[in-house]
Amino acid sequence: MQKNKIINIPNILAFIRLLLAPLMFMFLVNQDATIFEGIHQSWLNYTAAFIFVVASATDFFDGYIARTFNQITTMGKILDPLADKMLTLAGFLGLMMLGSASPWAIYLIITRELFITGLRVSAIAERIDISASWMGKVKTVVQMIAIGFLLMHWYGGELLLWIAVALTLYSGYEYVRDFFKKVKM
Repeated sequence: MQKNKIINIPNILAFIRLLLAPLMFMFLVNQDATIFEGIHQSWLNYTAAFIFVVASATDFFDGYIARTFNQITTMGKILDPLADKMLTLAGFLGLMMLGSASPWAIYLIITRELFITGLRVSAIAERIDISASWMGKVKTVVQMIAIGFLLMHWYGGELLLWIAVALTLYSGYEYVRDFFKKVKM
C-alpha cells in the first residue's frame, strides 16, 4: 500500500465524485429555479442522470487504477466510500424529494450507510481492515443502477430500489460481523 502519496489519480477521481454529487442534486431538487426557467423537467432529469453516470464511472476507474498501479492510500480508503455515499445519497434524496423513490427505502439505506461509515472510520482508527466486501461492491452497483433507472423513469426502478435495500442491509450485516470477528482477535 502506498502511504506517502496522498494526491494520486484515484483520490482525484474520488474527489471529482464528491464535487459531482451536489451538482447532480442541484439539477434534481431545484428544477423550478429561475436559472432553469424554460427548460423542460425531463432535460434536467437527463442532465442529472448524465452527471450521475459520469460520477459513477469515476468510482469504477478510481478502484481499478488504485489496485492496478498500487496507488492505494489511507486517504483513498476513506475518500472512496465517502464519495460513493455522497453520490448515492444525493441521488436517493433527490429522487425522494421528487416523489420518485420510497421514503422508507431511502431511510433504510441512509441509516445503514451512516452506521457502516462510522464503523469503517472506527476500524481504520483501530488499524482494523474491513475493506469493501464483494457484497458491498455489489450493493453499490445495484444502488447506482437503481438510481439510474429511477432518474430515467424506467420500468423496474422501484423493484431495483428494494433489491438495493435488501443488499444494503445484508452487506451492513457482513461489515458488522467482520468487524466484531477482527476485534476479538
